[in-house]
Amino acid sequence: MQISYPDWLTPQFIYVTLSAVIAVLIWIQGEMLKKTNGKLPKSKFFQVSSLLDTLWFFISVVMLYVIDLTPLAIAVPAAYGIYTTFGWIYGTRLLKRKGVPDSPKDLVIPAKYIAYSQSFSLIFFALCLLVLSSPWLPIFQ
Repeated sequence: MQISYPDWLTPQFIYVTLSAVIAVLIWIQGEMLKKTNGKLPKSKFFQVSSLLDTLWFFISVVMLYVIDLTPLAIAVPAAYGIYTTFGWIYGTRLLKRKGVPDSPKDLVIPAKYIAYSQSFSLIFFALCLLVLSSPWLPIFQ
């Protein structure tokens, strides 16, 4: 028995949809960090979403080579890779200014980094929606 899927349910659609979910998770992480004044929340949800956020960088790099992406859709893994790479650099620079703590318990995520992440999440979410809706938009035909 062969299972048939709708034409729109492609690997690209699945990847971009999950990327939009990651964007929402990044936003939620930022809100959680704001409530704790930058201290890492002691929440299983925060830990799992942070792990997914980090893993998504590597998944995105692989997706560039594994699935056939439209020219517009290539912007999704590319944007995520740029965000993650510059986030590591920016976060490190911000932490060096205040001094790197001895323990993760003492780590305080700078407000500027939270703003950077949440700004990206909004733009990334919008990009994902654009890519998902592009087959039905007259401007891309």
